[in-house]
Amino acid sequence: MNIKSIIAKELNIPLKGVENTVELLDEGNTIPFIARYRKELTGGLDEENLRAIEQRLNYLRNLYSRQEEVIRLIDEQGKLTEDLEERIRAAIKLQEIEDLYRPYRPKRRTRATIAKEKGLEPLALILWEQELTEDLLEVAAQYIDEEKGVASGEEALAGARDIIAEWIAEDPDIRQVVREVYLKHGQLVTVATDSEVESPYEMYYDYMEPLSVIKGHRVLAINRGEKENVLQVKFEIPEENVHLRIEEKVIINPDSVSYAELVSALEDGFQRLLGPSLERELRGVLTEKAESGAIEVFGDNLKQLLLQAPVKGRVVMGIDPAYRTGCKIAVVDGTGKLLYKTVIYPTPPQKKIEEGKEVVINLIERYDVDLIAIGNGTASRETESFVAELLRESNLDVMYTIVNEAGASVYSASPLAKQEFPNLDVAERSAISIARRVQDPLAELVKIDPKSIGVGQYQHDVDQKNLQLTLQAVVESAVNSVGVDLNTASPSLLSYVSGLKPNVARNIVKYRDEVGRFSSRKDLKRVSGLGEKTFVQCAGFLRIDAGLEYLDNTAVHPESYEAANALLMKLGVDKSMLVRGGIPDIRLRLEGFNKKALANELGIGLPTLEDIIESLEKPGRDPREDMPGPVFRTDVLDIKDLAVGMVLTGTVRNVVDFGAFVDIGVKRDGLVHISQLKEGYVRHPKEVVSVGDIVKVAVLEVDVNKERISLTMVGIKE
Repeated sequence: MNIKSIIAKELNIPLKGVENTVELLDEGNTIPFIARYRKELTGGLDEENLRAIEQRLNYLRNLYSRQEEVIRLIDEQGKLTEDLEERIRAAIKLQEIEDLYRPYRPKRRTRATIAKEKGLEPLALILWEQELTEDLLEVAAQYIDEEKGVASGEEALAGARDIIAEWIAEDPDIRQVVREVYLKHGQLVTVATDSEVESPYEMYYDYMEPLSVIKGHRVLAINRGEKENVLQVKFEIPEENVHLRIEEKVIINPDSVSYAELVSALEDGFQRLLGPSLERELRGVLTEKAESGAIEVFGDNLKQLLLQAPVKGRVVMGIDPAYRTGCKIAVVDGTGKLLYKTVIYPTPPQKKIEEGKEVVINLIERYDVDLIAIGNGTASRETESFVAELLRESNLDVMYTIVNEAGASVYSASPLAKQEFPNLDVAERSAISIARRVQDPLAELVKIDPKSIGVGQYQHDVDQKNLQLTLQAVVESAVNSVGVDLNTASPSLLSYVSGLKPNVARNIVKYRDEVGRFSSRKDLKRVSGLGEKTFVQCAGFLRIDAGLEYLDNTAVHPESYEAANALLMKLGVDKSMLVRGGIPDIRLRLEGFNKKALANELGIGLPTLEDIIESLEKPGRDPREDMPGPVFRTDVLDIKDLAVGMVLTGTVRNVVDFGAFVDIGVKRDGLVHISQLKEGYVRHPKEVVSVGDIVKVAVLEVDVNKERISLTMVGIKE
């Protein structure tokens, strides 16, 4: 099996790029590093391509390993034939290998194995070959053996049928044709265990959908309803179609003496063994596919959330709303440092509104607060009304924004939060986190388990290992695409930098605390546990502002400093320009140069030259600056204020299979169903919107009692 050739063909990627990528991965290079600094070797493959190669590489290597293991296990039984080995080695799916291995797999005692113990396998073979001309019962009577538990010819035939039924159920070709019938014609059917009980699964109380088209989010909802004992699930298929397909493989002669016995064994094999086995398998396949889709959506949403535009250098007041215990307030400076904390009680039951206003106004004036960030949890609605009224009355030049506080409580109770703020309680830490989420969403959100951030669907139902691997890759991609300030980054943020393990990230912060700020990327080599290999992987993603080497604040890798310096010299540019905002006219200065020849002269590839030019043009550039910023508000909107046709500006908070949830400034996010995202067919909402997008929506329907808002993005007229 030439794994690299298979991957190249499957993914439509040049073989050389695949071969080099596999070699780089096997050497321990990270995907962000390969994507950014090894473009010449991969042919410029992006992270998506590289992760696809890695995924298929792992799958096919596991496949190859399983092939060898199955061949060995069957050979040890003395049952390996040349044809069987050839079929196993030709398999390109794990399912194919398992189908071929199934007849040889050690199993618990079954009706068929018991019948074999009674010596009935030869009789089963006689029936199977359909060449018998004598009376069936007379032949079966020859296998009567009361010591073995065969008291009559009928019992012997029953045992032979059990053996044939298992042959049919375990035959890989039969399994495949029946599997195809399920996939093409099967229906997933759900009914309520009690149709009188209200539940979130009411649409599935009497539901049927073809397996070939059922959406992943429905599969996961049905699975959850079944797990909660609200739904019963079964398959419906045209059984006559199944029997015909099996008979095509078995080829039963209707004139044979064995005909009735074989038909009976066939029906029993399907009803008792093959059908239930395939239904379990297909439920697993549907679930795996649904989980994969849900994980992919979660990953897309998470990346967009992490890459939201930061609001840099602003003094922010974070408010963690609550009722009885009061609203916790934290004021942080432009770097996220805590300036002041307190508690006010403007919400029920205390409703100390005027006292709360006085505290907030004093803090705004004392610390020159630019922005108020309000968490969207319990009592958010009342807190927003309080802030909006305060801003109207005081005429202060301050705006507020609603912040998705999902996961803030998880962070606040974490060991990291306790280490950062040992003398604060959980709610006070939460208010700080809410404020910092506006200033730098990426730096704050990496402190939280991605599953707790709340931008997915059914994330607690899916395979947690696969989810964790995907989300780890997403966060790693986001962190490395932005770059990290070596002198301010937390251990949490550093641990996602290419090549840095959590213990090395902690050692970097420890070194910073003990020795002082890093003045050069070279200083990293003095950090305990950070060797040359790790340095190569991480250095290009770490930034040092105002260091000894101006290039340390760019995405230029230290291995390319010599080339970058030679380029600057050739252009007659002083490196100090990098501190003064870069070289915005660098492309103009390069006019007249042949870039390919220039790259050869500098001893680098053309892709690396292009990256160096981009880095010198705008050093320290934050790609998040191109993303839409948060929506700032000065007044509050109530769900009762909404009217059909009203046009509003909102922020996409979550994208799911069936639509997008948009924050329009009321307590509940409104749903833009997939059919209302744009004119025409939409395969998936992520084709149209992403988390963090600022969108224009119109109100379609409002249910005040159920707090449900339906929105549309189609045909909006201002």
